[in-house]
Amino acid sequence: MKLTKREIDRLTCPPGKRDAMFMDDEVKGFGLRVTERGSKVFLFQYRFAGRVRRMVLGPYGDLTPAQARKRAEEVRGLYLAGRDPAGEKKAHALAAAAEMERQTAQAAADALTLGVLITRWQDGALRDSSASYRKDAPASLRSSFAGLLDRPARSLTTMEIQAHLDDVALRYPVMARRLHACGRSMFGWAEKRNLVPGNPFSDVVMEGRETSRERVLTDAEIAAVWNAAEAMPYPFGPFLRLLLLTLQRRNEVAGMRWAEISPDRSTWSLPGGRVKNSKGHIVHLSAPAQQILAELQSVADPDTGAASPYVFTSNGRSPISGFSKAKKRLDEVMAAQAAENGGKKPSALPEQDWRFHDLRRTGTTVMARLGVGHHIADKVLNHVEGAIKGVAAIYQRHDYLAERAAALDAWAAYVLKVVKEGGIEPPASNVVPLRR
Repeated sequence: MKLTKREIDRLTCPPGKRDAMFMDDEVKGFGLRVTERGSKVFLFQYRFAGRVRRMVLGPYGDLTPAQARKRAEEVRGLYLAGRDPAGEKKAHALAAAAEMERQTAQAAADALTLGVLITRWQDGALRDSSASYRKDAPASLRSSFAGLLDRPARSLTTMEIQAHLDDVALRYPVMARRLHACGRSMFGWAEKRNLVPGNPFSDVVMEGRETSRERVLTDAEIAAVWNAAEAMPYPFGPFLRLLLLTLQRRNEVAGMRWAEISPDRSTWSLPGGRVKNSKGHIVHLSAPAQQILAELQSVADPDTGAASPYVFTSNGRSPISGFSKAKKRLDEVMAAQAAENGGKKPSALPEQDWRFHDLRRTGTTVMARLGVGHHIADKVLNHVEGAIKGVAAIYQRHDYLAERAAALDAWAAYVLKVVKEGGIEPPASNVVPLRR
C-alpha cells in the first residue's frame, strides 16, 4: 500500500488494539502509526545493531504524505550509509537539553552576585543568630566589598580578596580578621548548597590573631567619663551615663524603648529580639539610672506629632547611632575638662584608648573587687551562655534577680563615689563585700 492522502484518511486502528503500523510499499521503512484515539504519525522504521528502531518524522497534518516520504528517503540514506538516525536524533536532543541546562545554570550563577549572596546568607544562615550579628555582619561585608557587590559571587578569587583584606589590615587589623571570618562563613554556607563552586576566603592568609581586650578603666577615667557625659546634651549625654550605669551593650541601650521601662522605672525589660543571645533580659535600674530617666522627656515624631517610642532619638523615628562620633566628642570633652583642671592644653593630653565595650569589663572588674560572684556578673552583663563553661554554666540556670539588682546598685554607688572623690580609689578597707 502506498501511503497517500486518500489511504491515510481511511486508515483506523483495529478494535481492541492501542495502535497499528501501516507500511509504505515504495519507500522501505516508511510507515504510519495510527492510535486508537485517531492520532496519525509518520515514522521511519529500520533495524540497527540487532534492534528495531523507529524514528518519528512528524504528525500527519503537519506533514503531507509527500513531505513525509521525502524526509523518510533522507533518513533512509543515512541508514544505508551505516548511521543510526534515531540514535543520533536522541543524542542531539540530549545535548541540546544539556546545553539549555548549562545556560540556565550559567544565568543563575551570574544572577547570584555577591550582594545577592550576602542577602541570602543573612536570610538563611543567620536566621537564628543574634539580632546584632544578623545586622552587623552582612552590613560590614557590604560596606567593605562595596565595589564587588554586582560581581557574580562565583567569580571572586582568593587573590583579590587577599589583596583587599591586606589593605584593610594596614589600618584596621581586627576588622580585617572579622571580615575574613564572615566571608569564609558565608561562602562555606553557599558552597554546601552548591551555590558557588568553591570558597575564595578559605586560602586567604591573615597575619596574627585577634586577642581578647583587657582594657579596664581606672577610677579616674570612670569619673572623667561620667563628668564629660554629664556635660553633654541629650541624647548622647544621658545615653552615655546609662551605658555606664547599666553595663549593657551599646546597641541595646541606644535602642531602649519607653515601653521596656517598668512604670516605677525600677526595671528595664529587653525582648529577645534585641539581645545578643536572643533571650529576654531584665536589667535592674539603680537609683541614679532612674533619676536620669525621670529627667528625660519623650521626643515627638516630626511627621506624625506622636511621642517617639525610643528613649534616645535625634529624629523621633529611630534610635540614635553614630557611636564613633559620639565617642570622639566624649573624648574631646574629657580632654577639655582634664586640661582645665590640670592647666594644660587638650592637645597635650594622651589620646583615649578605650572603647564603649570596655565599660562592661570595667564594671565586672569592680564588681569582683566588691565581692560580686562571677556568675552574678555574667547574669548582669547577659553573657552568651554558650561561652560559659564548668561550674559557672550551672549557675546560669538561675536568674538571680535580687543579686543582680544588688550588684548594679553597688556598681552605681561606686561610680558616684569615685566621681565625688575625683577618681581616687578608696582604700581596700573601705570595700564592703556583697553577700553572694
